[in-house]
Amino acid sequence: MGVVNKKQTGNRGYLMKNDSLKGQYRINEQIRAKEVRIVGDEVEPNVYPIAQALKLAEEREVDLVEISPNAQPPVCRVIDYSKFLYQLKKRQKEQKAKQVKVNVKEIRFGPQTDDHDYNFKLKHAKGFLEEGDKVKAYVFFKGRSILFKEQGEVLLLRFANDLEDYAKVDQMPVLEGKRMTIQLSPKKKEVPKKPVAPKSADAPKAAPAESEE
Repeated sequence: MGVVNKKQTGNRGYLMKNDSLKGQYRINEQIRAKEVRIVGDEVEPNVYPIAQALKLAEEREVDLVEISPNAQPPVCRVIDYSKFLYQLKKRQKEQKAKQVKVNVKEIRFGPQTDDHDYNFKLKHAKGFLEEGDKVKAYVFFKGRSILFKEQGEVLLLRFANDLEDYAKVDQMPVLEGKRMTIQLSPKKKEVPKKPVAPKSADAPKAAPAESEE
């Protein structure tokens, strides 16, 4: 039995756990090119006829995996397919972990919020923004209070103005049903530049070396 059937059978259970990757790469006899460029560990990078490349993989009891099908000729790796998928999945997880997760904190106002409540919520918003979170502030209009929508817009614009040192406006006030919403993102903190030490004009000059007679 050839290496192709053995490997495809052996990897079936692994592929079920990696459905998102299944079918993305041709392996072994699925590769249609007449010749391929081989890269990988313990293999001399070169262009090989497909039959020779498959034999090379079979001798090492691994797979021929096509990683760049659009290259001329296509690029393949000589590697165990399950190991290849594992490395790919691991790399994807590492990249995902590096992505910064941004939370959105909601702050609710009424159309006639008093100054005490407003300042309390403004303080919380500053804290959220300093921690790197976005802030979604909204005015909720209950019943006939929808008549005060202009008042709600003024409140949200005041809110954005009071936070201008901490945030930039992603979305101006917009009415969505019974809510008027504004969204703010934290401003990036500027890294202070290190001051360049001025060169002293009065620095003593090194005395010239005395010549030996």
